[in-house]
Amino acid sequence: MKLHNETSEIFIPDNIAVEDALKRITHLGIGAHQDDLELMAFHGIVGCYARNDLWFGGITCTNGGGSSRTGIYAGFSDARMMAVRRREQNAAAVVGGYGVMIQLDYPSSAVKSPSDFSLKEDLKRILSRMRPQVVYTHNPADKHDTHIGVVVAALQAMRELPREQRPLKVLGCEVWRSLDWLPDSDKVLMDVSGRENLAGALSGIFDSQIAGGKRYDAAVLGRRSANATFFESHETDKTTQLIFGMDLSTLVADESIDILEYVTGFIRKMENEIREKLAGRLGE
Repeated sequence: MKLHNETSEIFIPDNIAVEDALKRITHLGIGAHQDDLELMAFHGIVGCYARNDLWFGGITCTNGGGSSRTGIYAGFSDARMMAVRRREQNAAAVVGGYGVMIQLDYPSSAVKSPSDFSLKEDLKRILSRMRPQVVYTHNPADKHDTHIGVVVAALQAMRELPREQRPLKVLGCEVWRSLDWLPDSDKVLMDVSGRENLAGALSGIFDSQIAGGKRYDAAVLGRRSANATFFESHETDKTTQLIFGMDLSTLVADESIDILEYVTGFIRKMENEIREKLAGRLGE
């Protein structure tokens, strides 16, 4: 499969043929950076884990060159850090039992560029060969510019596929902004209770980030725990680890829907909900 960057890599943990590996993928994660998949698409990873009928596949779009680094990694050059992060991502694919792990090796500047369509074309090419049923990617209200670049490219790629090739379910996930603000009726609830050991094993692989100054391993388990407890105020907890998602399936099924209006519609709905509750208490 021809991809834009010669340094792109397709890693298959169980060493089967590339075409066979791509065709078996049922759940796909499309993330910006190494470790994004493990933070945001864990629902898909754990749902496919140790299964023969369901397979998780991962796509990481950027090369990791801009990673924060302190401690033992403080003196690492961009090239050395990129090599470390690529190895870590492939190690996570082995531990998580992924069916395939694709690293596209783009610089963040290319992903964020509104005039560079290379990433979109790569994703479109991969998706046409893979045909996943479910796709996990960043949510379009994320505050990280590179994450926005990835989700826009992913949505555009899926919307340009023939309708019969488009995924049935597409979920925007939490990384650099929680989705707690979504109205409860619009939250996609992903229960990952009881799998903290696997979550810890996967996020803990990325030592270059954890020892390098970002405790994503602790933060992601804390967010999921908080989601589970604070989701319902008048009920006892039904889960211990809960991930919130934004349903983007409609955007993929109907390319005529404006992406910006769709996403900001959730914000307006949240505003109306707050106004209604507060106005009722103020007697307005």
